[in-house]
Amino acid sequence: MNLSYNHPLRRSLIKQLIFIDENRLDLVDMYLAATPIKDKDYNFFGRYILEVEKFLREFDYSFSQKLETVFIGSEVTLYYVEENQLDQYTICFPEQSNPDSKCISLFSPIGRQIILKGINELIRLTTPNGEANVIIKDIEFKQYC
Repeated sequence: MNLSYNHPLRRSLIKQLIFIDENRLDLVDMYLAATPIKDKDYNFFGRYILEVEKFLREFDYSFSQKLETVFIGSEVTLYYVEENQLDQYTICFPEQSNPDSKCISLFSPIGRQIILKGINELIRLTTPNGEANVIIKDIEFKQYC
């Protein structure tokens, strides 16, 4: 028997896929409303589902909590290059968002720019406060905030 089917990360990602499937139209509307015109990705959820399904196909029970890709439920450590500073955020669905505890929606300015990005990827992050070069230093699975 393959015990990886019962792993908390695997269960959480499967729940995400079911939630996205059941709420896709509303989620797409929220995503498009929160995304600047130049950054709109009309197939974002299709890409997200493909990436999660690929991860699940390759899932191994010996897996640690470390990830190579930012998924919903990931705690992401960003390195701000110019400030030589680290910051952490956990990416979640909008209803679980709590910015005071660094739990941010995948539709937030930072969330939508780092979701599906990879470890050590350099990103020119645009926020209401300006732009910054950041590197994704660590991605770890966490339960929702």
